[in-house]
Amino acid sequence: MKQLFLVRHAKSSWADEDLSDRERPLNDRGESQLAALGRALARSSGFGGTIYASDASRARQTLGGILPQGFPENRIHISAELYTFDYRRLLRWLKGLDDREETVTLIGHNPALLELSEHLLRHPPAHLPTASFVHIRLPDKPWRKVAAGKGQLEHFLTPKEFSYEQFARKQKKRAKTRGKEPGRDIPEALSHQLQRMRELEPGVRVGLDDEFLHQFRIAIRRSRAIAESVAEVTGDKSLDKPVKQLKRHARATSRLRDLHVFLQDLAGWCEPNNELQSALGTWIETEAELEHHRLVKRLAGKRYRDAMHRWEDQIHSREFRKLAGRLSPEDIRKAVERRITEFNRRTAELLHNSPDDDIHRLRKLLKRIRYLMELDAKGWKRPLKALKYRQELYGRFQDLHVQIELITAFRARAPETLPGAVDGLKERLEQQKTDARRQILALGGLDGPPL
Repeated sequence: MKQLFLVRHAKSSWADEDLSDRERPLNDRGESQLAALGRALARSSGFGGTIYASDASRARQTLGGILPQGFPENRIHISAELYTFDYRRLLRWLKGLDDREETVTLIGHNPALLELSEHLLRHPPAHLPTASFVHIRLPDKPWRKVAAGKGQLEHFLTPKEFSYEQFARKQKKRAKTRGKEPGRDIPEALSHQLQRMRELEPGVRVGLDDEFLHQFRIAIRRSRAIAESVAEVTGDKSLDKPVKQLKRHARATSRLRDLHVFLQDLAGWCEPNNELQSALGTWIETEAELEHHRLVKRLAGKRYRDAMHRWEDQIHSREFRKLAGRLSPEDIRKAVERRITEFNRRTAELLHNSPDDDIHRLRKLLKRIRYLMELDAKGWKRPLKALKYRQELYGRFQDLHVQIELITAFRARAPETLPGAVDGLKERLEQQKTDARRQILALGGLDGPPL
């Protein structure tokens, strides 16, 4: 089979009106798209053959910004013929390729690239944004016999699916709520988080940027914290099942997130022991791939989809709006106060030798307090700021707890692999965890609500 990658150049600049179209460079946003585009192409085997690029400045800059280090120069070609907006010229060029070329990557321009994909595919993408690419599998025939509708779409990826930075440019993490009308604010907040989960899902499934999963988890936990509070204050039982389902959804992402954090921290731990980094990294990456496969399967499953549809119906229903409308701003304030009181009681009982799970429960309680406060972010501005440091500290403690468990598991599976280095790393992390526990104990409880 032949593999064809159609890559649209990154975002270009129109700032200098004296430049011809061919000379226009990338703008700052275009420059920021390149690293993620390179990673996405590498994951899809887009650098497995020859790369051709238009001679326009924006195409050549895109090429330079995505090439892997050490990529052979004899497999890079820049051609004036590819500076075209007519797909028929690209098709003629494609049919003239050497049949020994099995994988071809073309960096060019719209509408020619999109229209070429429409010619080759029965079900082409509807659009091709800048820094996006289409991967097409073609029959194993000479290039001159490339025919309409005979290609098969392998991948179509846009920056919003492989780069959280690009996805988040115009995204709001939470709805604008003022805390004065719970009957409006709560359904709006939950609807926004549900929409955010759906928009984050493609990035989670692609799995090229860990931040998609992190933000997906936050959206689930925000939803759960708000729903739990409505159930707690009103005493209504109709939210019990959705809360349990949200909890299960969050739990299904936990291990993969832990593996991501481990990989992010690994280089700093192991330097300069590259052998240790390679051994641990290979094992964790394998575990992460398996876990990601499980999560993708879950997200595509009927059970998950049905649960999300039921949750959508519930938060948009008249009954739920009436239920939320029974709450007053004072009710939400009291719910926050009760959780602060619970947090302070648990904190007062915390000792230097308390189980790690006690601190883990406090961390989860902190998040629920925060998500409730965010329904009236302006009114809780100062307490929210104080919570940020605590969350980071408690989160770091939990990360260290999990990372030590992972290293212990690696040690059990591969006892002969660098035992001294592995044990030494584990001891260092245990010391860091002890230091984090000491800082947590020194903080004490939370202050009460603002006057």
